[in-house]
Amino acid sequence: MIDVLLVLIVIFMVITPLAPRGLDALLPQVSPDHPSPRPPSHDIVVTVSGDGTVRLNSEPVAWADLHDRLFSVFRNHTGHVVFVRGEKGVEVRRIAQAIDIARGVGLDRVALMTQ
Repeated sequence: MIDVLLVLIVIFMVITPLAPRGLDALLPQVSPDHPSPRPPSHDIVVTVSGDGTVRLNSEPVAWADLHDRLFSVFRNHTGHVVFVRGEKGVEVRRIAQAIDIARGVGLDRVALMTQ
């Protein structure tokens, strides 16, 4: 009986791997001293201020002209995203109004921006 146990111990010692082997992974490379310039951003941001004014990429726009401006920007590119940002103290109905105008232009992808 002891001989059988010793043989089993020897078999299990031989069968078990000596060192576990993980998966091969690519590590991030060190960035060069002069990083390549970022491509220009084509994000459109509608900012609604606390006083009720609205800006399209930091350019003031009247509420009545917002639909036409968004339509001219997204005339050929309806697949892009428009971001809506509300500053501190803005009423929620103003944010909803900006989203409604963007959806009226035909934009299906409207995102809210946080701080």
